[in-house]
Amino acid sequence: MQWSLFVLILMGQCSFFTCHLYEYHFIREERSWEEAQSYCREHFTDLATVSDMRDLERLTNSSQTTDAWIGLRSIPGTERSWHWSLPGVEFKESETEWETGQPDNEANCVGIKCQQWRDIPCNEYRGFICYNEPNQTYHCKVETKNWLQAQSYCREHHTDLVSGFKQMNSTEFKETMKRVSNLDNEFWIGLFRDTWSWSDGKNFSFRHWEDSFEDVASTSKPCAMTKPNGKWSSDKCKEEKPFYCYDDKVILIKEKKTWDEAVDYCRENHCDLVSITDSHQQRWVQERAKMADTEFVWLGMRYTCTLDLWFWVIDRLVCFNNWAPEEKTRQVQCDMATVMKRDGKWYKKTDNEKFHFFCVK
Repeated sequence: MQWSLFVLILMGQCSFFTCHLYEYHFIREERSWEEAQSYCREHFTDLATVSDMRDLERLTNSSQTTDAWIGLRSIPGTERSWHWSLPGVEFKESETEWETGQPDNEANCVGIKCQQWRDIPCNEYRGFICYNEPNQTYHCKVETKNWLQAQSYCREHHTDLVSGFKQMNSTEFKETMKRVSNLDNEFWIGLFRDTWSWSDGKNFSFRHWEDSFEDVASTSKPCAMTKPNGKWSSDKCKEEKPFYCYDDKVILIKEKKTWDEAVDYCRENHCDLVSITDSHQQRWVQERAKMADTEFVWLGMRYTCTLDLWFWVIDRLVCFNNWAPEEKTRQVQCDMATVMKRDGKWYKKTDNEKFHFFCVK
């Protein structure tokens, strides 16, 4: 096959390739939350973890007609943690615009007024600001809703509630706020805090509660379940219900090997080195990278001098990347492959260095 034709085929595959790095399984047998957790860990990986709306759509595509446990639980005595509503946006204490004296630890949702934040009870009614990907536009809604209703509206009609310090420091956002701001206007943003955590230890902030959900229920009903309509609620953990498990196909191999040795190992014992084709897969794999003992972990991406391009072992071009800033301008050499650092950023390494690696089964 001519190289030009080969490249065209690869480029044509950028938009159509979809690979699931994990699978959901709906178990109809009714068990308590802890019994369901034990079953999932014995037969699969764990109770279902849900990282974003794409996961939610896959989870609720089953024939579920009743409440079913998922892997979210509120542990008594756990300190509340701040999260952004939009998946993949990390909350950092150093990137905040709190009003003086805020947060006062009295409420779990956040509003913005005159570029200042304050915590507000989630069941109060405010206007709200939605964010749209990929065109990065902002939509201010004067109609008042409680925080969960506002989140639902933004996810249905846009992408999510505005989330992240970077978004709220953008020129577009500030211009949007100038058009609607006065001393009386306060709007919901996508910042909230809770005590809920996932059974498998992943730090995903995605929640999909019913609009009427009260988080105070986490003290008496600390185990989460998905409803037949796809929304979430909670119940007493001893109640018996069907449940969702997930089976993780990404395996961290804690053996130091060169890139070629890692490819051979994965293909002999599993399927292949892992390929990451979008931000959804990136979030999932980088959670696993935190468990590595080496600073870097091999991914299934290599550079070819002949074509002067990067490609995945599944013969796809690199349409999505997560290079560390310094790697974007670093000169590339033959015999280079890609590693992920424990923070999720990608780096270029000569393929004869030895690191842990990810296989896909």
